[in-house]
Amino acid sequence: MAFFAGLVDAVAGGGGLIQVPALFAAYPDAPPATLLATNKVSAVGGTLNAARRYLRHVALPWAIVGPAIIAGFIGSLAGANAVSNFPAEPLRKALPFVLLFLLLYTWFQPSLGEAHAPKESSRIQQIKGVVLGLTIGFYDGFFGPGTGSFLLFGFVRFFGFDFLHASAATKLVNVATNLAAILMLASLGQINWPLGFAMMIANIAGSQFGSRLAIQHGSAFVRKAFLVIVSALILKSAWNAYFIN
Repeated sequence: MAFFAGLVDAVAGGGGLIQVPALFAAYPDAPPATLLATNKVSAVGGTLNAARRYLRHVALPWAIVGPAIIAGFIGSLAGANAVSNFPAEPLRKALPFVLLFLLLYTWFQPSLGEAHAPKESSRIQQIKGVVLGLTIGFYDGFFGPGTGSFLLFGFVRFFGFDFLHASAATKLVNVATNLAAILMLASLGQINWPLGFAMMIANIAGSQFGSRLAIQHGSAFVRKAFLVIVSALILKSAWNAYFIN
């Protein structure tokens, strides 16, 4: 499952949709925090590998992406720290509806993310990058499902990226948010390191294949994958939120 999670995540995000349920099924008696932290260890390897591959083929506006990466790291630290102080239930209930909005908006905007026309780097764009990184970073540290999809949509909608460049930027921010969550959770001793590293190897192998597919087939392929993955995430998150006690 870690291999397939790496493949899916490298294309359009959503690898957690595969990897997290697999962990909970394989280790039903393990503390949830340990499994979620172990998932982060596995995912960060595949995400970093996918980012490396993307950067060999696409150029990114670092004046926007750089602040988003730093803000994502800070936001994720804050989110992971807030887990014990605030209930995640409201987010869990709202997630299917937020994802549905993303799906419908993208579906009815067929030209969205088709052409790469990044907006000119400016102070406003940098601030928007910081806001995106902080917001989604906090969400990833606090809760997590759909983080890659939210980032991908954000870079396409707010910065004029096509889906291929947005996927590359998403991987970089996601590496930062995963690392921050790992640092916070490691300090609490909640990670199964041997399992996490074993899954990381499989996740990296999957990301190799997934990123190659995305680079070869371009933005149209990534857009289709995004729509499929978000649809699956809507169904899974709705099932978890409203039909499982």
